[in-house]
This record gives sequence, structure tokens and C-alpha cells, in this order.
Amino acid sequence: MNTYMNYITEELKALTSIPSPSGFTKEVTVHVHKVLTDMGYEPYFSNKGNVHVTLGGEENPLLLAAHLDTLGAMVRSIKDNGRLRPTTLGGHQWTTCDGENCTVHTRDGKVYTGVVLNTEPSAHVSDEKAERKEANMEILLDENVNTKEDTKALGIQVGDIISMDPRTTVTKSGYIKSRFLDDKLSAAILLGLAKMVKEENIQLKRKVSLLFTVYEEVGHGGCFIPEDTKEMLSVDMGCVGADLECTERQVSICAKDSGGPYNYDVTSALIKTAKENSLDFAIDVYPHYCSDVEATLKSGYDVSHGLIGPGVYASHNYERSHADGVRNTLALLKAYIS
Repeated sequence: MNTYMNYITEELKALTSIPSPSGFTKEVTVHVHKVLTDMGYEPYFSNKGNVHVTLGGEENPLLLAAHLDTLGAMVRSIKDNGRLRPTTLGGHQWTTCDGENCTVHTRDGKVYTGVVLNTEPSAHVSDEKAERKEANMEILLDENVNTKEDTKALGIQVGDIISMDPRTTVTKSGYIKSRFLDDKLSAAILLGLAKMVKEENIQLKRKVSLLFTVYEEVGHGGCFIPEDTKEMLSVDMGCVGADLECTERQVSICAKDSGGPYNYDVTSALIKTAKENSLDFAIDVYPHYCSDVEATLKSGYDVSHGLIGPGVYASHNYERSHADGVRNTLALLKAYIS
């Protein structure tokens, strides 16, 4: 298991190092496609850019889905002073990004660094603090620009993508800290599972496929899946916080979120599997959560569904998990498919 844990950690670092706000995911999907191809699988891209791969097995197809897109922003307008006004991509929280380093990606391939700040960031200057909401946030480029024309001359335009620095780190005590653990941590876990199935020649009790989606943060990542799918598990983040039982060291099994209850039999089977394998897990209800599989159901697919993931604290913020949560999630997935 430690070999795969090390692999998942390194793959997480690789994934978080590739900027991929919703709508800007080609580089990260090419990376995942290559990783799976190098393992000996035959992944393919969907028209919308999702990556799909079958691990093996026959009958009663199970689909495991994680998303590669992240929160981020887009240039809404260029101000007269050369600074950028952003618009959010996904459920972005500007209160968590004030003072964060960022990168602007132009459509002709240029890259510029900058910093996210509110319009009154200096304690020694401002009479009143600006509320940290989108209308009061701006991107200061690390370039000598003072006018709208200066910024446009760099090739920056409305619609350019803005990505936040992930600041990924893993402590000796096993804590994993980064932006975008939602959901690149679970994407790395699925890659670790694929590696385990191949190297250990695991006999799958059914047809098992993986789906890496690219529009989850804006609500339609999982709206198209293979027609033969019978069951789908969204492998996303487990929430940690007030009124929840899950910790960063557990695998979370979600019974209900904002879209309603998950399939009773699937959830019960996941709980039973976790108990039989003596895994550290929690069952929780997430009142402000929506997953890829709900997009699947709303698109009319007749599938049973579930949701699991490693516990992640401070979702849509600078997030934190733990190697034990990863280990329990990987072990639950392995037991469930073999």
C-alpha cells in the first residue's frame, strides 16, 4: 500500500501544478491520458474533454468519477489603471484569495503572474477596509502597466483565464495541504487505483471504468457517461466541519447532499464494505454539496449512485487532508471492485 500512497502523493503534486480552472483543462487531461496510456490502458477523450478508461472486468458496469477542473477566475474587464477585474469560475470564495499569487493565461499562450488584492489592501493607507467580494477584487499584474492600453499591449484580453497558486505541501506527519484537493486528490487516488489494478492483476468482479470530468465546478461535468453504466460513484472530497463526523484521516461516505439522498443500497454496500475491511470511515450529510453523479441523474441516466472521498477540511479554501484519509479511500475502492 505504501508504494501506491507514494505514487498518489507524487501524482497529486503533478496534477495541482497544472492550472485547470473550469474551461481551461486541456493540459491536465492530456497529462492524465498519458499517465493511463503509460500504464497500458486505452483511455479516450469525450467531445467535451472528459477522460474515460476501462480498467477491465465484465458485466454490471461500474463507473468511478473524479473531476480535474478547479475553481478559478476569468478576466471580466480591464480597468483604466491597467488592473484586471475578475469574474469567478465555480464556487470561488474571494475572501480566501485576498493576497494570493495568481497567473493570467492569454489565448495566444502568454503567461503573466500577478496578485489578487482588494481595492483597499493597505492598512497604512485605507480609511475603511473594502469588503472582500468580487466587485472589490482586482488582479495586479507583475508588469509595469498603468493604463488599460498598457495591459492590452501585453496581449491580455477579456475572457483570459486566471489561476490561483496551489501551494501544495505534504508534511512529515502526513498532512496534505493545497488548493484544489477538491478534486485533484481523488483524481490522484483513482490513478493509484488504476496502477494497483494493473500491477497486482486484481480480478474485478464487474466491469470497472474511470471517468475524469472537466466541468464539475460549474455543474455539468458528469452529464454524459457511457450508455452501459449501471452504477456510478462520485469520488470527490469528504467534507470536514461543524455538524459532520468525518475527519481528514477518514474516508467519508455521503448519505445525502443538496441534491437529495444517494442510492440507499449503494450507500449501504459501501458502509458494509468499509466495516468488513476495518476501515476508518464516517457517514455524513452535506447540505451545501453537489457532485458529478447528480449531473448524470439530471441528464436522464438510469443509474444507481453513491459518493465517497477522503476527508478534506476548508473546502473551496486552502484545503487540508491526510494520508490516512487517502489510504482509507483507496482501500475502500479496492475492496468494492475486487
